[in-house]
Amino acid sequence: MGKCSGRCTLVAFCCLQLVAALERQVFDFLGYQWAPILANFLHIMAVILGIFGTVQYRSRYLILYAAWLVLWVGWNAFIICFYLEVGQLSQDRDFIMTFNTSLHRSWWMENGPGCLVTPVLNSRLALEDHHVISVTGCLLDYPYIEALSSALQIFLALFGFVFACYVSKVFLEEEDSFDFIGGFDSYGYQAPQKTSHLQLQPLYTSG
Repeated sequence: MGKCSGRCTLVAFCCLQLVAALERQVFDFLGYQWAPILANFLHIMAVILGIFGTVQYRSRYLILYAAWLVLWVGWNAFIICFYLEVGQLSQDRDFIMTFNTSLHRSWWMENGPGCLVTPVLNSRLALEDHHVISVTGCLLDYPYIEALSSALQIFLALFGFVFACYVSKVFLEEEDSFDFIGGFDSYGYQAPQKTSHLQLQPLYTSG
């Protein structure tokens, strides 16, 4: 019953992670955030691997899933620091999220709750093929939305890591007990017996 509860809880957290990652992937695509798009794709693959390992009793897959969650927590912690401009990080200078290929920002910058976007005409700050806008009236600025999204990912990842370690430990203990009992002997396995190919021939004597 405990094993089933652990497995079911882990699958539930993996499903939550999958939904949250897909939702985040959509908004990152809309904002042309290439670095998060790549990270989200790897995370989705790792979560699917974790679900498969849980259902199929594969402890190695769960260990790989848990190892990825450590990297995932680190990545999301960096995103929080980036959008809150901790230390020397600056959104106006560093375009890490787009691999320095464009000036696009988060999709939430213009589409946040209550945001009013006003184009600034004839601005000297506008680059070629770009326009300057003014965003006002947001109930929650986009850096805080991105930070909250990353905090949710960290929360799910920490719980997923704990349950992945627990379930993989249970699987490894079951594998060790199976080997201790005798492996194939418990299934009535018998080694093949050697058969003799010596044939008896009649002996004839002359009188």
